[in-house]
Amino acid sequence: MQAIPDPSADTIGYYDRNAAHFAADTADLDMSALYDRFLRHLPPGGRILDAGCGVGRDALAFVERGYAVVAFDASVQMVRLARERLGNRAEVRHMRFEDVAWLAEFDGIWACASLLHVPAVKFPGVAACLASALRPRGAWYMSFKLGRGERGAGGRNFTDHTAETLQAALVGLPVELLESWTSDDVRPDRVEKRWADAIVQRR
Repeated sequence: MQAIPDPSADTIGYYDRNAAHFAADTADLDMSALYDRFLRHLPPGGRILDAGCGVGRDALAFVERGYAVVAFDASVQMVRLARERLGNRAEVRHMRFEDVAWLAEFDGIWACASLLHVPAVKFPGVAACLASALRPRGAWYMSFKLGRGERGAGGRNFTDHTAETLQAALVGLPVELLESWTSDDVRPDRVEKRWADAIVQRR
């Protein structure tokens, strides 16, 4: 019997092959407005899980603001670049969303443009693991490309959301929606792209 291709594996391979280009494209973007919106829900100096950390841009920003950070990514090359950027200031693990097994250990979870690569059929299980990693009243930020449904593009798998479809995907989880909004892409060459953003809180 022929094995069914794993779209997540294809996506991870894309980032392994294109890590240097991705770093040049995203490593220095100004995300401060999003940081402020997320961090106002966290206690000062709280513990953050950067889920799908890429090259470590956001993890570094949180460390510099006085937060304790654990970061992970499924791409070996992204983890390498994140470790180079962070040094010993944060722990960076090579792992996938499905490997998350922390229980009530984080005040916040940051999943910026990372969960959008999780196939819709796997999202409930992944989201349940992440919710379990949050402490009661912990906040979780997530973002997706604005749209509906799953698609492949340029060697990667995407699951797009609107505010309505994302809220539906979160039904059954021990979280409540604090806020949702749409935002522009901060990359100057992609001003036409839009994002669906949300912050939820662990009950």
